[in-house]
Amino acid sequence: MDTTTLVSAALGSVVGLILALTGAGGAIVAVPLLVFGLGLGVAQAAPIGLFAVALAAGIGALLALREGKVRYKAAALMAATGAVISPAGLWVAHRVPDAPLTLVFALVMARVAWRMFRHKRGAADDLQGGAEPCPSDLPCRLNLDRGKLDWTAPCARALALSGAVSGFLSGLLGVGGGFVIVPALKRASDIPMQGIVATSLAVIALVSTAGVAASAASGHMLWLNALPFAAGALAGMLGGRGFAHHVSGARLQQSFALFAGCVAVGMAAKAVHAIALAGGV
Repeated sequence: MDTTTLVSAALGSVVGLILALTGAGGAIVAVPLLVFGLGLGVAQAAPIGLFAVALAAGIGALLALREGKVRYKAAALMAATGAVISPAGLWVAHRVPDAPLTLVFALVMARVAWRMFRHKRGAADDLQGGAEPCPSDLPCRLNLDRGKLDWTAPCARALALSGAVSGFLSGLLGVGGGFVIVPALKRASDIPMQGIVATSLAVIALVSTAGVAASAASGHMLWLNALPFAAGALAGMLGGRGFAHHVSGARLQQSFALFAGCVAVGMAAKAVHAIALAGGV
């Protein structure tokens, strides 16, 4: 086994672990890890990140589905709109120079890090029942008698829109979109946090799979890097599920936000340097 394979697997395990602990965010660090760890461009790294996230999130979603935590109809709607839009993001990604695309990625990642750092409570606190009471005007509400969502036009629109945004970003930047899906479900529904994380994993898996299929069909997938990276992500996901219950939610969220912020700064510096060099030619 060569060094590149080992590095790919190790980087993938970090992605899987973060995905298991947060239900969002693991995908967004996949591309920076590949860019800095293997020297790939964003457009090259994006399909590999999607492939790894699709496998890891898929396993997590299947396990959660067995436990009855996935809102599968909501996940199906969000994933369907995301899958339709994802190829558009992929098309744009391969027509934008790498440096500007890297800068866009850095800005998105910085925003995610800032939003996570601002929250006083982490996901694990919500999982333990620490979430604030839900407003009464949410577009998507659970029917306590049936234990299912009451489907309305505003609910369908809210879910479809978040799925579309997630799908475009997955194609453009190689992210699963959990950082879009989880906040969107929290704002639009009264689904418990366990169900939100589980549903997010299902949407990530389905949307990422659509992006992987489009990348493979267009010949943009680097399989020699993708396979060990995905294997590492899968191992990290399975290992992280058992570890998640022993980590402070607030500390986990703040630590990931700081890590993501540092990576965003590094990505931005890399992009600005490349743009400056190109301008000097």
